[in-house]
Amino acid sequence: MRRLFFLSIAVSAALVLATLSSAAAGPQIFPLARIKPGMNGVGYTIFSGDKIQPFDVQIVGILPNLIGPKQDVVLVKLSSPEIAKSGVVAGMSGSPVYIDGKLAGAISYKFGMFTSEAIAGMTPIEEELAVDGQDEPAPGRVAKKPSQASTRLALPRGWAEQVGVGNGEYLEPIASPVVFSGFLPSVIGRYSSQLERYGMVATEGGSVPASPADAELKPGDMAGMVLISGDLSMAAGCTVTARIGDRVYLCGHPLFGFGNVHIPMARGHVVATLASSMSSTKIMNTGGVIGSITEDRLTGVMGRIGPPPPMIPVELSVGAGASAKQFHFNVMENAKLTPLLVAMATLEGVRSNLTYNEGTTFQLEGSIDIAGHNAVRLDNMFAPSNAPIPDASPIASQVEGVFAEIFDNPYEQPHITAIHLTVRSLPDARWASIESAWSDAKQVHPGETVTIKVAMQPYRGAPFIRDVPISIPLQASPGPLHVLVSDAGTLDRIEQYFPFGQRGRVGGLDQLIELLNQERRNDRLYVALLQTGPTLLFQDKRLPNIPLSEINVLGQRNPGQATVLWQSELAERSVAMHEVITGNQYLSITVK
Repeated sequence: MRRLFFLSIAVSAALVLATLSSAAAGPQIFPLARIKPGMNGVGYTIFSGDKIQPFDVQIVGILPNLIGPKQDVVLVKLSSPEIAKSGVVAGMSGSPVYIDGKLAGAISYKFGMFTSEAIAGMTPIEEELAVDGQDEPAPGRVAKKPSQASTRLALPRGWAEQVGVGNGEYLEPIASPVVFSGFLPSVIGRYSSQLERYGMVATEGGSVPASPADAELKPGDMAGMVLISGDLSMAAGCTVTARIGDRVYLCGHPLFGFGNVHIPMARGHVVATLASSMSSTKIMNTGGVIGSITEDRLTGVMGRIGPPPPMIPVELSVGAGASAKQFHFNVMENAKLTPLLVAMATLEGVRSNLTYNEGTTFQLEGSIDIAGHNAVRLDNMFAPSNAPIPDASPIASQVEGVFAEIFDNPYEQPHITAIHLTVRSLPDARWASIESAWSDAKQVHPGETVTIKVAMQPYRGAPFIRDVPISIPLQASPGPLHVLVSDAGTLDRIEQYFPFGQRGRVGGLDQLIELLNQERRNDRLYVALLQTGPTLLFQDKRLPNIPLSEINVLGQRNPGQATVLWQSELAERSVAMHEVITGNQYLSITVK
């Protein structure tokens, strides 16, 4: 039997080699309409050493409309000495399957963990090739966010028993191994759940020098999708299903499900396959960049051999003076992934510095350059905490949040041209809490200056009092005036309800950038004067104590862009403290 098995493999291999020789004209197709249960075929993938190896494929049945209308999945059983050890392997998605020497589909789905047999789902080749030629989104418009790639496909009634899996089992896309180079395990672990939501699994690997042969991809080879390159690198991998001219078809399922994409494509080199009863995966190195991934669709991924797309250059400096460590890397530009990738790289850069210590305070400065617009400025301080996370994590979170706001804007598609970040570590925990506050006058007149005295308690230091002078605006109405003494976070949370222009009301990306550049800083002490009265929110402007007649005129001329809130911030003053401020206090004075 073993001799007959290997004889059939050899015959099929000869047919496949003949097919590969005419790749430019496209493979011969074995259509879904001719696939029947009980048929046998042969698949190809790499288990180690860049050697494409065959495995036996038996057709179990067809699951019609499993992914969606007219989106079928072919259920197959895999077998070979390597499959017996590892089962269905992460990175195997896209492995081509041939029946009678003709391309029938790509191994793309698998059951959950601990299955006793290697049962997989195969995407019919017609559906994978259909990812080519999709329409680009209209210029200037932000494409609708697609669903993530980790879709679970429930089996139709009765199929679970037929293939020998338990009730409630489902097919899911075979995970794509993500190779990290230069990243600490703790940093990868912190973001692993976010990566898993996109169907990616972190694995060992690295990068190797480019070779002239890297672009000679053929079915069964591995290809990498480059997310980060440079001093830090990160790339996902899939198997090549087919190549037609300069077009390369991979995965057989979505990588991220983003639709039209611009991701650098590189050659992938399989070092070995890590067999595990829980989840086997290919260990991969990435080689030279050979083109661009342009389509990331429901039934597969497509790339083109040729020039790669541009990436965003990032310069990260960690430390101060001569001991500062410089990182230079590039990240792919994508509204959903770029914020995460920059956050991961920032956290890695900070934590991998030899001067890094838990329990110290960090100062972040930097800029995000946007084509055709002013740069977004970053400037904030972060004190350590007792939370069970690295003390540098808030830095990464702030960077990620700013990027998310830029990409989520509803006005235009931004193009990031460069990122510059500097992180300095300051000795000890630098923070102080607001203990109490009072005014040097209980009654004031408009135009006068009142001094607010704030009692501060620094971390492991002597208490002190800070004076904050603030002028009473001329438009202040007679009556009670509330004084809020606070940190930046408290005032920001209050302004979710009033009165600073909300993100959705700004008139364009320029105004959004201006708002981002006006955000409050953790190392400043804020005093705000609040009074009951109408405030008009109009685009990025706040108009306190505006007459109702003007509110009516603006509201009628600009429907949906104006909102009235019945509390006004009359004035705000802040002072630099050179340490992170926490807490808040309220007091009242009377305007005569």
